[in-house]
Amino acid sequence: MATTKTFSKPVVSALETDKIIGIRAGKGEHRFTGVWVVVVKGRVFVRPWNAKASGWHNALLQESVGTLQLMSGRELGMRGRGVRGERLLDAIDAAYAEKYHTPGARKWVRGFSTPGRRANTTELVPR
Repeated sequence: MATTKTFSKPVVSALETDKIIGIRAGKGEHRFTGVWVVVVKGRVFVRPWNAKASGWHNALLQESVGTLQLMSGRELGMRGRGVRGERLLDAIDAAYAEKYHTPGARKWVRGFSTPGRRANTTELVPR
């Protein structure tokens, strides 16, 4: 049975509290893009707002590797992979709603739960 690599407990803890992390997709020296991140059962998930052909999400899908940057400035190598399963996607929706609960964030949380954005949910794992 294969085991899934996961980030260390201190990293997961930081990702649970950091509201925005930086993602640099691909192997090049691209800039970091700020994204909202959630943790569900110790697993790390992100969703793009705009899945543009030139955006971080498509670069991550094409090259499957990148770097994430915590609010502390710490950088970690990571891989991205697609997510399936309605129960897991529902849990991710709930995690976004719980973490980003301010009145100003509600619009964005509702947007993240639309079918197109749910379909682009990406799990981040260490590389």
